[in-house]
Amino acid sequence: MSDSHQQFFIHPRRLRVGIYVHLDLSWMQHPFPLGSFKIKDETQISTIKSLGLEQVRYDPLRSDCEPLPESGEVPEPAPEQAQVITSMPVIEPVEVDQRKVHAEQINYAIRECEKHFVKATNFARQAIQNISTNPQQAVMEAELLIGEMVKSILNESGMVIQAMDGSRLGDDSYCHPLNTVVLGIMVAKAMGMSEEEARCLGMASLFHDVGKHEVPDSILMNSGELSRTEQSFLQQHSEFGADIVRKAGLPERVVQIIFQHHELADGTGYPKGLTAAGMDPLARILSIVNIYDNLCNPVNVADAMTPYSALSNMFSNNRKRYDNAILNTFIKALGVYPPGSIVLLNDGVYGIVMSVNPQKLLKPVVMLHDRRIERDMPDILDLGEEPDTTISKCLHANQLPKDVADYLQCRQRLSYYFSKGSVSDESQELEKA
Repeated sequence: MSDSHQQFFIHPRRLRVGIYVHLDLSWMQHPFPLGSFKIKDETQISTIKSLGLEQVRYDPLRSDCEPLPESGEVPEPAPEQAQVITSMPVIEPVEVDQRKVHAEQINYAIRECEKHFVKATNFARQAIQNISTNPQQAVMEAELLIGEMVKSILNESGMVIQAMDGSRLGDDSYCHPLNTVVLGIMVAKAMGMSEEEARCLGMASLFHDVGKHEVPDSILMNSGELSRTEQSFLQQHSEFGADIVRKAGLPERVVQIIFQHHELADGTGYPKGLTAAGMDPLARILSIVNIYDNLCNPVNVADAMTPYSALSNMFSNNRKRYDNAILNTFIKALGVYPPGSIVLLNDGVYGIVMSVNPQKLLKPVVMLHDRRIERDMPDILDLGEEPDTTISKCLHANQLPKDVADYLQCRQRLSYYFSKGSVSDESQELEKA
């Protein structure tokens, strides 16, 4: 809407079915498919009210009715009603299990994060599928997705990475590019990069594997050892991808990052065998997050490393392959126990790390194994709120009893997304509300 057009605002309590609203929020800050729509039921009104907005913009011309009046929405009780109310017996407060309330609040925050992840996956899917056949549409969708993610991660304080079961929430094919986007932008933020650089990295991360569309599935899905010819063909996907995005009209720097995303700091990468000095700094970031996610989410899930093991492998065994400053920043951003790590607590309970507490890196938020509780609503424990509970050690999935591994879904595809503040902070805000 141009500045010359008058804009109309109302308080959320004046909403009613038939009002056409514009939610002036990013698409990650509300659960609706679109930010502008006509209200069709009371559930949508309740959802809008829960967003905490002081006012909502609406379009009178597209609305079927007028908003509720300024006053009179909640009529004052009649005198006799008031008398009944004041004469009601006082009900003593019931003692509340604060830990249970806190766990429910954390579960709520995680479910909200999952909704945003699913929405982002849909955007990623459309953009990647359209990049060759409808490049203009693909670039527009990608810029919307990456722009919102960069704005949220870079400009909002306390953003943290959260682990989720990607095979349950989205299409496996698009979890990897979205994971690299999230991880890469978090590193860019930690390194103090500009929004322009973060957007460039995000676009390259989203499209870095589109060249694999030119590689036969028999090679891509082969979890065994490839022949020299097959390996050579697979490695050409970096060049294929660079050509695809160049034809789509993406900036040359994005093209270059995609071309270099398999180069390594010690010169052992491909396709040109560049060292760190010859690589774009953003390609050095993408190279690290790409390898990390492939270690956690290989073609054969039986070969998957836990996040803790993947970082240990990269740091202890292969450090020379990476830009050490970026690798150290990446490790710090993911925390001592990265989201998705399988842990054993000092009380003998197994769990899986859901997200980190930025101020308490040894005290992440953990989903606990408890056979008495349904998996759809598990017991989530914020170790930052439990001074006597600590992590004894990290484990691999094959070290767990089968029922524990199944409950924690350790071998499922691991996905990452971000949420504002630690889960502890989110639940505290919910409690205040």
